[in-house]
Amino acid sequence: MTLTHRQIQIVFVGLMAGMLLAAHDQTIVATALPTIVGDLGGLRHLSWVVTAYILTSTISLPLWGKISDLHGRKRIFQAAILIFLGGSMLSGLAQSMPQLILFRAIQGVGGGGLMGTAQAIIGDIVAPRERGKYQGYLGAVLAFASVVGPLLGGFFVDNLSWRWVFYINIPVGIVALVVTSSVLTLPFKRIEHRIDYWGAALVMGAASSLILVTVWGGDQYGWTSAPILALAVIGVTALAAFFTVEGRVEEPLIPLRLWKNPVFKVATGLEFLVGFAMFGSIVFLPLYLQTVGHASATNSGLLILPLMLGLMTTSIVSGRIITRTGRYKIFPLVGTALMAISLFLLSTMGLHTSRLNSSAYMFILGTGMGMIVQVMVLAVQNSVEHKDMGTATGVEVFARSMGASFGVAIYGAILNNRLAHYLPKLIPGGLAGKLDIRTLTASPAAIRKLPPNVQHGVLEALAKSIHVVFLFGLPFVILAFFITLLLKETPLRETAHLTVGDLGPEAAENETVGAGAVVLAEVAEA
Repeated sequence: MTLTHRQIQIVFVGLMAGMLLAAHDQTIVATALPTIVGDLGGLRHLSWVVTAYILTSTISLPLWGKISDLHGRKRIFQAAILIFLGGSMLSGLAQSMPQLILFRAIQGVGGGGLMGTAQAIIGDIVAPRERGKYQGYLGAVLAFASVVGPLLGGFFVDNLSWRWVFYINIPVGIVALVVTSSVLTLPFKRIEHRIDYWGAALVMGAASSLILVTVWGGDQYGWTSAPILALAVIGVTALAAFFTVEGRVEEPLIPLRLWKNPVFKVATGLEFLVGFAMFGSIVFLPLYLQTVGHASATNSGLLILPLMLGLMTTSIVSGRIITRTGRYKIFPLVGTALMAISLFLLSTMGLHTSRLNSSAYMFILGTGMGMIVQVMVLAVQNSVEHKDMGTATGVEVFARSMGASFGVAIYGAILNNRLAHYLPKLIPGGLAGKLDIRTLTASPAAIRKLPPNVQHGVLEALAKSIHVVFLFGLPFVILAFFITLLLKETPLRETAHLTVGDLGPEAAENETVGAGAVVLAEVAEA
C-alpha cells in the first residue's frame, strides 16, 4: 500500500519550505548587488557574490545524494537547512567583500543539499506514474521564489538594509526546521555506502576549474593567458582522472553503470543544455527590464510574472497528463521547441519593444521550461534502481547546475565583449572610454544618472548586446531538442520505493492531523 495523497501532501510541506530557501536566494541577492557593492566596495569581485554560491552548490550536489542514502534523507535535509542558515547569518554580518564571498560559498553548500535531497525524497515516496499530481507544487515554489525574490530584495534595499536579503532566510529556515521535524518523519532504510573521497575530490576539482575558466576568461584574464590555460588543463585532467578512478573503486561516487542506462545518458545531457540556456536567460531578463525597459528593481520582478505563469501552468498540466496517460517524452520535445522559439523572440527585443510583446515572449519561455525540468528528473528516477536513487537524482541536478554555471558565466563574458564593441560606436565624443562596463551592468541607477545623449547610447548598446546573448543560447536549445528525440520512453512504475508498509502498522492506520501536522511513524533501520 502506498502513502495516501494527504500524507504525501504533508511531506511536501516540509520539502517546499526547504526548497523555498534555496530557490529564492539567487533572485533576492541579485537585486541588492549594486547596493552591496556601494557599501562594501570591491566592484571587481561583484560576480563572485553569485559565483561562489553557484560553485559550491553545484560541486556539492553529487555528495548529498550519496550521504542521504547512508544517513537518511530527513537528517541530511535538515543538516542542509542548518548549513544554509549559518551561511545566511554570516553573509548578513559580512564587513568586506571577501568575507561575503566566503559566507556565500557556505550558503551554497547548504543550498545544494536542499535541492538535491528534496528531489530524492520525492523519488522515494511518490510512484513515477503518480508524481505528476505533485509537480505543480514544485513549479509553484520555483515560480513564487522567482517573483517574490526581486520584490523582497527591492523592498529591503529601499526601506531597510541589504543585509536583510540574508536575514530573511532565518525565520523561513526556522519554519522549515519546525515543519520538517514534525511532518517529515520519513521511513529510513539504511543503504550502506562507502564514500568515494577520491572521486569527490576529483569531480570538485574538475567542476571548480572549468567554471573558473568561464568566469575569469575574457574578463579578469585573457582566454589564452597562463591562468586560464592552466585551469583548463587542470579541469580536463581531473575529469579524465575522475572517470578512471570511478571505474576502479569498489563504490564510485557516480557509478559508471549509470551511463549505460539510455534514459540517464540522454537526460543528463539534456539537463546540462537546458540549464545552460534557461538560467542564462533568466539572469539577463531582469537586466534588460531594468535598463532597456526602464523598470525599477521591484517592478522588474512583477514583469517576469508571465514567465512564471507559463512555467506553473505547464508544470501542473503536463504532470496531470503524465499521471493519466503514463507518457512523458512528448513534453520535453515540445518544451525545447518552445524554448528555442522564445529565445529567438527574446533576441529581437530592443529599445522600442512593448511590454505586451516582451511579456508574451517570456510566457512562451516559461511554458517550455515547465515541460522539461521536472519531467526529466521523473524519467531518470523511474529508470534507476532504488539504491541509485539519491546518486542519480543528484547527478541530474548537478548537470543542470553545471549548465547554469557555464551559461551565466559565458553569457556574461559575451555581454561584456559586445558592450565593449558597441559602446565606442554609439556614444559620442569618445566618452565610452570613461564608462566602466561592470558598473553599467551592475547598477541600472548609474545609467539613469548619465547625460541624455550618453544614456541613450548606453541603452542601445545594452539592447544590442543582450540580443546577442539570447541568440547565443538558441543553438544549445535546438541541440537539446534533437537529443530529446533519443530519449527512451519506459513505462512508468505504479509503486513508490517507500510505502505505508515501510512505515509500520500505526502509520498505516493513523492519518489524523494533530497540531497542524501528521506524524508518520518512523521505521527501524533495516
